[in-house]
Amino acid sequence: QVQLVQSGGGSVQTGGSLRLSCAHSGSWALINTLAWFRQAPGTERNIVAIINRSGGTYYGDSVKGRFTVSRDSAKNTVYLQMDSLRPEDTGVYLCGAQRVGRGSYEYWGQGTQVTVSS
Repeated sequence: QVQLVQSGGGSVQTGGSLRLSCAHSGSWALINTLAWFRQAPGTERNIVAIINRSGGTYYGDSVKGRFTVSRDSAKNTVYLQMDSLRPEDTGVYLCGAQRVGRGSYEYWGQGTQVTVSS
């Protein structure tokens, strides 16, 4: 079982920055990848960024060069640093964990709202 607890988020103006945190129970030995997703009203949940157990990262095209995913293994925490925010970044951000040997993201944080105003 993996539990995820999110913090961070809030409201900023265009061009501002926010940092999200996702603290996960258990070590990286249990987790294959941990991802950040964004869901805006009326849209599907889309992957924003992924970090794997080796530290490799992946970013969605819309956030490349603006967002950075990182981890602190000692704290079992993954971060999403969001810079140069745009109104289209607005949505509920969720962290999800994919366990080793599993194909889907089975564990989810509680979600946090990010609102970017123009």
